[in-house]
Amino acid sequence: MKILLLEDDPLLAELIEEHLEESGFEVEHYVDGEDAEDAILSHKFDILLLDVNVPGISGFELLRSMRERKDFTPVLMITSRNTSADLKEGFDIGCDDYIKKPFEFEELDARISHIIRVYGLKRNKTVKLGEGVIFEPQRHRLFVDGEYVALTPKASEILYYLYNNRGRIVSREELVQNLWSYEEIPTYATLRSYIKVLRRHVPQIVTERGVGYGFEPI
Repeated sequence: MKILLLEDDPLLAELIEEHLEESGFEVEHYVDGEDAEDAILSHKFDILLLDVNVPGISGFELLRSMRERKDFTPVLMITSRNTSADLKEGFDIGCDDYIKKPFEFEELDARISHIIRVYGLKRNKTVKLGEGVIFEPQRHRLFVDGEYVALTPKASEILYYLYNNRGRIVSREELVQNLWSYEEIPTYATLRSYIKVLRRHVPQIVTERGVGYGFEPI
């Protein structure tokens, strides 16, 4: 699930981004309202976290512009304002929820979960393979220390199968039987090539010569 974060406080933004990524979200961070608007116009996001007071255009102005062009992406406003007038303005424009600074991450998680339930959003399954390594099997991709790594569908299937059978060696025959159709049976050289590519990013994959492969939990 992809979240846009508009926040000009660098420390707070870093903490929020790190927390959300550890929770399995993909996050794009912007400090300027105009840059965030450009991103929203050119990319699809599932949820927007918009600080009210930012350079360029404010979170309120950005939200108003979105709703005027019939963009109803769910929006959670972040604000340090405490007046009921500000709260009313945000809801009148079309925000879905508010969170006031300072806040605990438990509250942020609860409000995001509420938006996900209300809109029926589906979170992509994510798997933490190790320190700094997040795997999205449905999207066939890894995030290694925040860097995006695309996988082929078959490489993704191999990695997910080994992960689900972690702690034991999976024979080459078992992998082929479960992941390929009879008409597409690969050579062992092809299988080794997939493993070699995966091991560049996931060192927990091990080889038992002449037998097969495994995923060793950290």
